[in-house]
Amino acid sequence: MNKIQQMLKSSIQKSITQPQLFLLVMAFVMPFVFQVWMTLLNNFVVEKAAFTGAEIGMLQSIREIPGFLAFTAIYILIVIKEQKFAILSLGLLSIGVAVTGYFPSEYGLFITTFIMSVGFHYYETIQQSLTLQWLDKKETAHFMGKQLAVKSFASILAFVGIWFLMEQFSVSYQTTYLIAGILGFIVVLWMAWHFPQFEQPHVQHKKFLMRKRYWLYYLLTFLSGARRQIFVVFAGFMMVEQFGYSVGEISILFGVNYIFNLFFAAKIGKWVGKIGERKALTFEYVGLIFVFTGYAFVENAEIAAGLYIIDHMFFALAIAIKTYFQKIADHKDIAATASVSFTINHIAAVIIPVLLGMVWLYSHTLVFFVGTGFAVLSLVGSRLIPDNPSQEEYIRG
Repeated sequence: MNKIQQMLKSSIQKSITQPQLFLLVMAFVMPFVFQVWMTLLNNFVVEKAAFTGAEIGMLQSIREIPGFLAFTAIYILIVIKEQKFAILSLGLLSIGVAVTGYFPSEYGLFITTFIMSVGFHYYETIQQSLTLQWLDKKETAHFMGKQLAVKSFASILAFVGIWFLMEQFSVSYQTTYLIAGILGFIVVLWMAWHFPQFEQPHVQHKKFLMRKRYWLYYLLTFLSGARRQIFVVFAGFMMVEQFGYSVGEISILFGVNYIFNLFFAAKIGKWVGKIGERKALTFEYVGLIFVFTGYAFVENAEIAAGLYIIDHMFFALAIAIKTYFQKIADHKDIAATASVSFTINHIAAVIIPVLLGMVWLYSHTLVFFVGTGFAVLSLVGSRLIPDNPSQEEYIRG
């Protein structure tokens, strides 16, 4: 663990600014809390609430409703600053996770999931906005890679904690959820006390807006949300339902994914900044076409785990969608567009888990073929990105 900590420390520059440090602390606490919820979810709902594919699909759709309503964040920003809003959102996320284990029933899980998800999605909206506002365009991809490394370190701690608590000491789901939520809330209180209110470099529009010149960003965001839901909801569920993975085995599988990000995410971010968004996204989507097609036919637990790891590795390249938007955006549009983009990202996310949850009961293969289709459409969209996108070029266009 000391070696991992040293690697993490060396990946973060000592000259980092206070706003960047704030972003990195948030990047730590969110996945630490959320990954406990996510890692335990499939086993918890199967063992304690007897969920089938239909119920897990409904729960995941409910989880995405706050994401669909993320555009409302721009109206909340009329009365509260983005930085404070981010802290409050993390606090709500922590509370939602802390109480999850106390409601092991269908409707209880629907309610606690919704509470957790409101905090999660408002946080994700605001942190993206703050990152794109506070970072120079030349630094953004590399810094986002560092954020992924920090997220990965936090996730690894969560997985190790789950493994020790539940595999070695037989701690209950209820207690594990509670510990994670309380620890997250303590860090949130520390952030509120420790960090000053940072100045915003540009006054943001505080109204709903959609601009024609961002249409490709909107399209890629929509397809990303649709495709990601199939991975998040059904790839993980397949590991438990079809291949019988335990909580400990799922934790190890997730841990492998995040160890990769810990050591390579910052380098991937730097690579994206070097080769450009078009090439990076093309590489990602070609790979995902093969991965989803592999899911459709896999019958071996080890091969399924390999596909799952490869699938997760491609996630780091999604940085390119955000940096593409930063390059073409008016600085004053960032907060409003971040809110709208999360809503667009979740239009399909609200619908797909329910619909494909019903399809899952009849054909696992067809569910993953739908994922292949979304990857193909994403590939087509990525090829429309200019080699050197810029704000001036899009305004002229």
